[in-house]
Amino acid sequence: MKFEKIDPNPEYLIKSISEQGYSLETALADLIDNSISADADRIEILISMDEEPFSLYLADNGNGMSEPCLRKSMEFPSDSPETRRAGKDLGRFGLGMKTASFSQTRYFSVFSRQKGEAEYAGRTWDVERLKKKRKWDLGINPIEQIRCSMNKYRESSKSFLNMFNDFEPNTVIHWRGLYKFENYIENDTRKSALESQLNEVTCEHLSLVFHRFMERKKRPLIIRVNNKILKPFNPFPTSEVGVRKIAPKQKSFRSDHIKIDGIVLPSSSMEESKKSQTIWTTKHRGLFDMEGIYVYRSDRIILFGGWNGLTRKAPRLQLARMRVDVGNGVDHLLHLNVAKSQIVIPHDLRSGFESYIHELKTEAEREFYNRGIKRFNENKGTKVQDLFNRTPSNKGVRLELNHDFPLIKNLQSALSKTEQLQLRALVRMINTTINKLKHTHEDTPYLKTTSPNSFTNEEIKCMLKQLIEGGMSKNEIRQSILPHLGHTPDSYPEDIINLFK
Repeated sequence: MKFEKIDPNPEYLIKSISEQGYSLETALADLIDNSISADADRIEILISMDEEPFSLYLADNGNGMSEPCLRKSMEFPSDSPETRRAGKDLGRFGLGMKTASFSQTRYFSVFSRQKGEAEYAGRTWDVERLKKKRKWDLGINPIEQIRCSMNKYRESSKSFLNMFNDFEPNTVIHWRGLYKFENYIENDTRKSALESQLNEVTCEHLSLVFHRFMERKKRPLIIRVNNKILKPFNPFPTSEVGVRKIAPKQKSFRSDHIKIDGIVLPSSSMEESKKSQTIWTTKHRGLFDMEGIYVYRSDRIILFGGWNGLTRKAPRLQLARMRVDVGNGVDHLLHLNVAKSQIVIPHDLRSGFESYIHELKTEAEREFYNRGIKRFNENKGTKVQDLFNRTPSNKGVRLELNHDFPLIKNLQSALSKTEQLQLRALVRMINTTINKLKHTHEDTPYLKTTSPNSFTNEEIKCMLKQLIEGGMSKNEIRQSILPHLGHTPDSYPEDIINLFK
């Protein structure tokens, strides 16, 4: 058999592999992964929108790279996905920096030096040159060009507020041009669209995805985006009052382990989250957006919101959040994609996930449907309510459930009109039964009673129809329901009696 050499078209291949589902925020998150893996604790992202093409810099104070390492990092790919990685390494395919960058720009440079060195090395990928030459030509930036680019970066850094003190970047990535904003949006909206994407979406995304690194006690990660220092957002505020934890589960899985735990937010968070940003939600995401599974891979969130096909999102589940912790040793088993935005739950873990989600859903639904029951704080100046009222009569003291008792009052306020009617009937039956046992039940016909539990004709018919439609026989209603309401069928108007014919 003979063979012939076929080199892929560089332009076509780069444009193809860059379409991996990246958005601006997920692309920047991929670059930050490399900074964290390089032991950086200061990262700044600067976007200059004064003129086109827009310019973006991402700089970090990590360990940096020597020139040979920089060249290798610009290869397609720079490493094998099967290579065993250090525990804190957030990479996988060796494609992240390139695919993330090309998803947003067609020209990017990386300037880097090893920590302690003076001069930077530089390499550049330019799709226009690849298109013209049809060769994989990686640009080697001359020292003068590197110095000029670094000076422009420093000027940009100083032009924004909250500049880091004594910040010495060892790696700087420069995107020249953001084609998704420059090519596809009307001239007068390009800048505002990019500002909105940066401030409303990107900042929130990074605050959430990297919150564990930003919250760590030793060398916390600090991220600056233009004028803003990001604050971490932890979607699992377990120390807050009312948050209920679901017992965690852990399983060894091939070469690593997986830990699952979940929380149910208090129903009060539903009202609170209607305001601006709260401890429960970010400013631009609601509870419904944030319900579901959060997959942490080596402390970095790679997937959040939704249930990854294991169940459907629903308003009644908006209080449920499930946390899944995995190491980077099971990437191939979870089928983690290049953009780190999608996983597949393996078959031998799926039943365990579904079982845990079922338990979490049950608790979340219970909290959701009990949202009308208010929580009461002890107040010494408030009169203590008794569960039963005691009313004198000519047959002795009559007991009746107190409708102003906090639990009864607030349960009733949380129910629909149909459910309120059923509750009132149940309360009346309890009152009648208790007083029968005391030989003090009232004999007044139901429709003439002055009790606050009295029903109108329409309410009685509605209730009886519900019971009949629910499968209760008319004979059971006569024997088990009506007597406990304190009346006989003969005491009702004819249109109600006709329901039993």
